[in-house]
Amino acid sequence: QVQLVESGGGLVQAGGSLRLSCAASRRTLSSYAMGWFRQAPGKEREFVAAISGSGERTYYADSVKGRFTISRDNAKNTVNLQMNSLKPEETAVYYCAADRMTHRWMPIVVVTTTSWVGTWGQGTQVTVSS
Repeated sequence: QVQLVESGGGLVQAGGSLRLSCAASRRTLSSYAMGWFRQAPGKEREFVAAISGSGERTYYADSVKGRFTISRDNAKNTVNLQMNSLKPEETAVYYCAADRMTHRWMPIVVVTTTSWVGTWGQGTQVTVSS
């Protein structure tokens, strides 16, 4: 089973940027769709962005479109999330996620849920100060 380790979280002022990275242990990461979710204190885990195994397809939550960019480097087994123009309400623990099945891209109604996730990273804290 793939193992995921996030990095890149930290404290940033509102309007600033952070780049999160997720390193995967599996050599065939390209077979898996990947994504990022976040969870603020007292709230449910919510979808942020997802990317297909090849990197050709991406999908974003409406709240982050135009500000966040998900990308992957299958040769390095990494998935990244570039976050720009961060807002205080985006303070949360950010989790990397890997699909539980290989070689598929989910319908939008599915990709925005946690139902497709087979593996979670341990999470990285992002704090946006006002």
